[in-house]
Amino acid sequence: MKKLLLIGLALCMVLMTVAVISAVAQDSSTVNGYVSDSMCGAKGAAAGHDACTKKCLDKGAKMVVVTDADKKILTVDNPDALTGHEGHHVAVTGKVTGDSIHINGVKML
Repeated sequence: MKKLLLIGLALCMVLMTVAVISAVAQDSSTVNGYVSDSMCGAKGAAAGHDACTKKCLDKGAKMVVVTDADKKILTVDNPDALTGHEGHHVAVTGKVTGDSIHINGVKML
């Protein structure tokens, strides 16, 4: 009887872990686009625009990602995650909420 109870408990723990991992994975999505600033927006979503993006960010503009698919501008909640990628074409993984994104990972394209 004790063995059956322990096996049942272990099975419940494994299923609960799988459910939590699945829920976390569904919250994040990957978006391809350019890292730009809120002043230039979609105009800054081009190769070679990194110097202008850095300059605008230094003036107080917010960091954004301009999506490739529909040119949607997503404000970055945690801009430190994209430091060094200003003006670059990237694939960012994170949670999109409305017109903002919280970055969990970034990969150069």
